[in-house]
Amino acid sequence: MLRVLGSPKTLCDGLTRRELLHIGGLGAFGLTLPAFLKLKASEPDRIPKAKDSSFGRAKACILLFPYGSPPQHETFDPKPDAPAEIQGELKSIPTNVPGVRIGELLPRIARVMDRVTVIRSVTHPYPEHGVAYAVSGIPTYTPELETRPRDSRHWPFIGSIVDYLEAKRSGNPAPAVPRNVGLPWLLNSRTDLNVSAGPYAAFLGQGFDPVWAAFDGAGKKIAPKYTDGQTKEFMDPFAACGLDGQFRLSSTGELTPDVPAARFHDRRSLLEKLDARASGGGGFDKFRDVAFSLLTSNKMRDALDVSREPLTVRERYGATLFGQSCLCARRLVEAGSKFVTVFWDGFGQFANCAWDTHNNHYPRLKEYLLPGFDLAFPALLLDLEARGLLDETLVIWMSEHGRTPKIDPKPKGAGRHHWSRAYSVVMAGGGIALGKVVGSTDKIGGDVRDIPVSPKDILATAFHLLGIDPHTTVPDAQDKPTPIAGDGKVRVEVFG
Repeated sequence: MLRVLGSPKTLCDGLTRRELLHIGGLGAFGLTLPAFLKLKASEPDRIPKAKDSSFGRAKACILLFPYGSPPQHETFDPKPDAPAEIQGELKSIPTNVPGVRIGELLPRIARVMDRVTVIRSVTHPYPEHGVAYAVSGIPTYTPELETRPRDSRHWPFIGSIVDYLEAKRSGNPAPAVPRNVGLPWLLNSRTDLNVSAGPYAAFLGQGFDPVWAAFDGAGKKIAPKYTDGQTKEFMDPFAACGLDGQFRLSSTGELTPDVPAARFHDRRSLLEKLDARASGGGGFDKFRDVAFSLLTSNKMRDALDVSREPLTVRERYGATLFGQSCLCARRLVEAGSKFVTVFWDGFGQFANCAWDTHNNHYPRLKEYLLPGFDLAFPALLLDLEARGLLDETLVIWMSEHGRTPKIDPKPKGAGRHHWSRAYSVVMAGGGIALGKVVGSTDKIGGDVRDIPVSPKDILATAFHLLGIDPHTTVPDAQDKPTPIAGDGKVRVEVFG
């Protein structure tokens, strides 16, 4: 059974909604749904009327998802002229794109900003940990859904849609390297809370869930505390994991050594015959097809084996789990995977985990979060570029929401809380413009000033670049046509 931390009236850090309204002094906690829809309606429909040159530019996508949500002020939308209670302890630095500044603890990323597009005007009405809202076409969201990964109301994950449509197009339900892979492990499975919703196939069927890796490797560094009252310390591999850790298939994808290959194939043949009889000659179950493909091929295991990389390459990505996961994602794409998701996930404790910096905001950013990101992200872009893969690989850095413009000074180390009215997403490769900034926010980074972009627009744009018409529908459990990107529009502003 899944548990929800806190009461229905409190946030993940124990703050009541009323208390949080007073923290920023910025009006409502989040956009109301009518206000959000009005904001969206003010924008023209930017979906291309024909398949322009950007359509299908990307052969694969790597989605980097920092769970808990990074602060826009200390990353891609700093406000150097804002008051101290907005700007905070960290300043901004120039980048290699004239006039564009980012957070001062991202100096390596500053040198690759000419390879990315930053969207500073992402917005939606739900300032909660809505992974499912961010990565699927589902039109509305409630916190209840986030604790129910298999709830029938969910819509399919973007990676599951890509897998499903490619299986239909190609007639190959189970390639040797899965099209849809999740790293470094099942989301939220290494915390004290059971797994969250989001990266699941919903009504497409569990056979189109991501194929999950597992990671065998101990953390090498104690992570800064999540909360003031935290008594247990965690050797978090996202803080440091060394280079001895290894990725592997999760336990469901391992062939036990006591089953000889001949016997295994005999079992498959028997299962195929039984399936044919049961279904009157119907097709073989996709989930079982994937399992057999993984068990009988070394291609997936080889792609997961980052120890095959030169030590200099591994060090370039950083001796952290996020860094090594990014390297593994590049290997998977190179081996033929279509959609790889890397979660910067919680470890040990769920409350305020990963990037959810309600407490200890500055120590966690300085000692843990920003340094690891600043190593891995540019390493991935430059590695893909050096191998001739960046032009055909879409890379997306996005999360559930942003964080409050006004700093809460009460917690130790200060805090920024949930904020979905304005935040940043970064895209690169696969047809994305070079060195561009799309949209802007007001002088405190609290509201969108122009070009509002929704998470559904990000999905629609990704589908378009991957050669999938974002107007495509898939049948839900009642066989009703469901749009793969919800009401999302392709954002032509990000195209190169």
